[in-house]
Amino acid sequence: MLGKPIRMERIVNRETGRSVVVPMDHGVTVGPIAGIENMREMVNAMAGGGANAVLGHMGLPLHGHRRYGRDVGLILHLSGSTVWSPDPNAKVLVNTVENALANGADGVSVHINIGAANESEMLKDLGDVSVQCMRWGMPLLAMMYTRGDKFKSETSVEGVKHAARIAAELGADMVKVNYTGSARTFAKVVEGCPIPILIAGGEKAKNDAGILKAVRGAMDAGAAGVSIGRNAFQHRKPVAFVRAVCAMVHENASVKEAAAIIRDAK
Repeated sequence: MLGKPIRMERIVNRETGRSVVVPMDHGVTVGPIAGIENMREMVNAMAGGGANAVLGHMGLPLHGHRRYGRDVGLILHLSGSTVWSPDPNAKVLVNTVENALANGADGVSVHINIGAANESEMLKDLGDVSVQCMRWGMPLLAMMYTRGDKFKSETSVEGVKHAARIAAELGADMVKVNYTGSARTFAKVVEGCPIPILIAGGEKAKNDAGILKAVRGAMDAGAAGVSIGRNAFQHRKPVAFVRAVCAMVHENASVKEAAAIIRDAK
């Protein structure tokens, strides 16, 4: 599987072993929300800020491909559902590993909602995609969320810890999960997961302080990076925000130092 390590270097910083991914797959789920109306311009902005990779559906390379600017890795998302569905948590496969490979992807991702009504189908999809990724040498990012009636919170340590471990057990190369609220609790998630962990950015934050503190806490706990979408591409200074997060992930910048990068940017 020489293809996996070669492609991983296109979505993970080879020197730090960490990654800043900007997901832009929201067009399928909620439509053309602010920030991603013009995907080509936003991909360029995220690359300009230093993001290691952008993530999206087939529309991203089809309509967001550019022939200028800084290089950036491409992760194609294979899962889909919309907010209009009777059950938005029921993700289905809408693309294939082979097609992603043919369209220039450096990695693929799947979304699994642990605890959802169709959890078994999504787990089967994760296993099938994982096997295909091993065959084709394609890196796999598993987005693992705890969204079911048995979970009181999507950020519970036990739930997030289990979700992360499932991804590792089924062959994912990286896993994206919710931050559990503190470095102390998130360290328990990292301890039980043998693959690199990225934290999700979640809903658009009211201010920078909360999201920057979460990034710093996750990195202190041993996370391998972040996967932040709306808080990046909907930021008033998107390039500066990504640059600040990259400083935290790759250079161990403090919250204060990261905030200053955003504040001082023109």
